[in-house]
Amino acid sequence: MKKTLICGSLAYDNIMVFNGRFREQILPEQIHILNVAFLVPEMRREFGGCAGNIAYALHSLGGHAEIMATVGEDGIPYLDRLDAQGLSRQHVRKVPGTFTAQAFITTDMDDNQITAFHPGAMGQAHLNEVGHAENIGLGIVAPDGRDAMIEHARQFANANIPFIFDPGQGLPMFDGDDLKQFLSLATYACVNDYEAQMLCDRTGQTLEQLAEQVAALIVTRGGEGAWIFTGGQRIDIETVQPEAIIDPTGCGDAFRGGLLYGIANGFDWQKSGRLASLMGSIKIAHAGPQNYQIKFEQIAQRFQAAFGETL
Repeated sequence: MKKTLICGSLAYDNIMVFNGRFREQILPEQIHILNVAFLVPEMRREFGGCAGNIAYALHSLGGHAEIMATVGEDGIPYLDRLDAQGLSRQHVRKVPGTFTAQAFITTDMDDNQITAFHPGAMGQAHLNEVGHAENIGLGIVAPDGRDAMIEHARQFANANIPFIFDPGQGLPMFDGDDLKQFLSLATYACVNDYEAQMLCDRTGQTLEQLAEQVAALIVTRGGEGAWIFTGGQRIDIETVQPEAIIDPTGCGDAFRGGLLYGIANGFDWQKSGRLASLMGSIKIAHAGPQNYQIKFEQIAQRFQAAFGETL
């Protein structure tokens, strides 16, 4: 079976909890000389990045995921994790003199967050080329370095490999003409509802008009489910009740892993969307983007219970 090439970031998420409230520490009348420090007794490091998260979800389903990404000189723990998970790192490039991309996230008791993100090796992701991967039948261009996203989209299109354009948090890097170019190259596009509005604003087009340019436009809507625009119609995808709501980080990536599995296996759009929705509900019940452990058989049982059809 052909592989799915996942182009995007590998990153460390450094998550810290401040047992107080930012609003009690930041003085509004003194923000012009802001100098604050927060004691964070709780801290954890998670393996993240869109490529890693999507690949993890697809691999959990038994899909054939191939990651194309970059790490820095501190990337050995992530590479070791990929080995332990049975995920190929053949196309993960180690960039000398850089750190692996990472986010430093501090959350207070009101769930407010202050985040700093260092792209590091991600800025060199354009050095990877789609053509270097073999036996690829499907792809995704997920958030990554700007040049990498542009080049990988072109390379997928030139190789006649169908792919999803998934701009995510990288969308603000592109203007309306850039986004139109991506859509002209992509087979599918997937965004959340906030990104969908930004996509419409920057291109000057409605969702329905944007959907005409791809085989399917998928819009995730959090707890409201998802929309799939295809063939001039809109398919509404329902949510799946999660076992618990612990951490939404990585839910969108789990959704995309399910979506890729459905496309690769020839599912219709409703079934693909439902599987994607289920994967998101499984992820949200666990802290961190890659800490749920589930096998295809268990996913199939949950799918049957949720939708009354076999997977």
